[in-house]
Parts: sequence; structure tokens; C-alpha cells
Amino acid sequence: MTVKRTIKELDGSYMHDIRQMFKEVFSAPPWNEDWSDEEQLENYLKDLTEVRNPLVFGLFDGEDLIGFSIGRIKHWCGGTEYYIEELCIRKDYQGKGYGREFFSLMETELKKRNLHSIYLTTERGMPAYEFYKKIGFTELPVIAAFVKEF
Repeated sequence: MTVKRTIKELDGSYMHDIRQMFKEVFSAPPWNEDWSDEEQLENYLKDLTEVRNPLVFGLFDGEDLIGFSIGRIKHWCGGTEYYIEELCIRKDYQGKGYGREFFSLMETELKKRNLHSIYLTTERGMPAYEFYKKIGFTELPVIAAFVKEF
């Protein structure tokens, strides 16, 4: 029997699972981010979810949460969009088409909500960059990201 993957909007009751998956995925290659400070991680995820119009989707394989997208609904002059801050697929599901399927399911759900686009950012040197291009995202050449560290 084939298990059907589904998405649903997640609430705060899933934060423990999200935190664990986030730490597992982003602490490993190719990101190698240091998320050992649990308080910093908790505050980061709160920064993303405790905003006006948060929208967190979970991708499920049967009853198992295998991915999530943390974002918010953002109103813009060209329409209302889903602005993704973080997207994660569980490590043992990566590279098997689940990310593509997740985006397809999200697009269907977002259209039902009258949203017109998905906006996200990623680093050019990461595998996600080529993945987003492959599934139909267009790089915005007029956007530049800046940081000033001190």
C-alpha cells in the first residue's frame, strides 16, 4: 500500500518536532550551522512564527512529519504572497522528490487562499539554489542582500 503525502497547516503543538528536525538538518552538511544553543534556536523559531499572518505548513508521509515550511502571508502591491523564511525536509527524505511534491501541494493550498506567489531566499552555493531553479523559481536579478557585521 502506498502512503499518500499530505500537507496541513501546523500550530504550536508541532514546535518540538520542528525544532528537532531543524537542528538535525541545518547542523549537518552542507549547512554546518551551530544550533547547539537551544535558547537561541527557540528564540529564532519564535521570531519566525510569532508574527502577523504566520503560515507554517507540514509535509506528512502518513502520520510522520517529514518536512516543514515556516513563513508568513505578506501583502504587496502586486498581490498577496507566501514569504518562506525556512524550509526543511527530513534528512532521510532528501533527494527523493519530496521537496518538489511539497511545493506542488503548497501551491495548490496557496491558490485556494488567493495567494499569487511564493517568495524565498537562499544562498547561491547551496544545493537548494539549483533545486529552486529546477522546480520553476526565477532568480530576481534586481535584489541584493546586504549584511554589516560588527
